[in-house]
Amino acid sequence: MTKVVVVTSGKGGVGKTTSTAALGAALAQQGKKVAVVDFDVGLRNLDLVMGAERRVVYDLINVAQGDAKLQQALIRDKRLPNLFLLPASQTRDKDALTEDGVRAVIGELRDKFDWVLCDSPAGIERGATLAMRFADVAIVVANPEVSSVRDSDRIIGLLDAKTEQAEKGGRIEKHLLLTRYDAGRAGRGEMLSIDDVLEILSIPLIGIVPESEDVLRASNMGSPVVLHNSSSAPARAYGDAAQRLCGADLPMNIPSDRKGILGRLFGRRAA
Repeated sequence: MTKVVVVTSGKGGVGKTTSTAALGAALAQQGKKVAVVDFDVGLRNLDLVMGAERRVVYDLINVAQGDAKLQQALIRDKRLPNLFLLPASQTRDKDALTEDGVRAVIGELRDKFDWVLCDSPAGIERGATLAMRFADVAIVVANPEVSSVRDSDRIIGLLDAKTEQAEKGGRIEKHLLLTRYDAGRAGRGEMLSIDDVLEILSIPLIGIVPESEDVLRASNMGSPVVLHNSSSAPARAYGDAAQRLCGADLPMNIPSDRKGILGRLFGRRAA
């Protein structure tokens, strides 16, 4: 059964796009057929992170408005043949995206893929609500800082109110992905601890991605970090998170590029 996942947050710059690309690639490495969809109309960065910016011909809005077929707009990854990108438009306004159009595109993607990952724009306006509208699962990306966590709390409220599942009386499955975590700084009180974040947001923790230059380096090279440097700490973190998304029960580690592990949180789950 296809799962539609929205990768979301309230605050910009927390790593949604890099996380969408990394999780999509990690799921594809597990043999799943995966589509990653860029909902950031007008900006469009997912194609850059995927190394496909020169291959974009049609985009999400073209498909949603019926100007192109889905198969024409999907871009197959050259490294993983079961990973596809549906890019956003760089020249159109987000108001060009309608709920009916998004419903049609998501419905068609459900028929073709095992996983559909929707990269949401930052904020709580139209683009973000359309990205989450038809999702089954939400991955809330947050940095361990007060403003990011506060904005993520607001997004959790929207997920419980603005999704199609919520309006039918159900609840969307939600997970927390903590990015740019530095155990040393957290220990010195320079950023929120994992316990602090979990206490505020109260959703299950699916992964902890450490602060690392490997993420930026991979993005600049146009490659998801799990493909660019599979042995790096962020790559291992995203790989573990993808397995948990598929139902694996893994101990929650804080991966480190140093010898050994900085910390281990066995079986950590939010209350």
